[in-house]
Amino acid sequence: MGRRILNEALRTIVNAERRGNASAHLQPISTTMSSFLGIMKTRGYIKDFQVHDPHRVGKITVELLGRIKDCKALTYRQEIKAKAIEEYRIRTLPTRQWGYIVIRTPNGILDHEEAIRQNVGGQVLGYFH
Repeated sequence: MGRRILNEALRTIVNAERRGNASAHLQPISTTMSSFLGIMKTRGYIKDFQVHDPHRVGKITVELLGRIKDCKALTYRQEIKAKAIEEYRIRTLPTRQWGYIVIRTPNGILDHEEAIRQNVGGQVLGYFH
């Protein structure tokens, strides 16, 4: 269920970007979604996000920059080893210059560059470019 919620939220962001909206409203929310958005913010793909009422159903408001071309979450479990991250990135992302794969590792939710730096593998959550 959590992966489906993440996928719906990411598709909402992509649709808002394509319409030219300045923000997107995501509901329901999860901690995984907040971590995924945190990675997108640190890499400069979104401006900021605000979490409203996290103890109940909650809502996240995302301020967009217009940089996201595609953003998807995998709805199935995809295990990946640390050695295979670079090969997976080449197969999944359109070019080597931009885009990130988000991985759930024992060290937390990381993008592929940080996972390679820490030499750790895990489950692929999704990607954005």
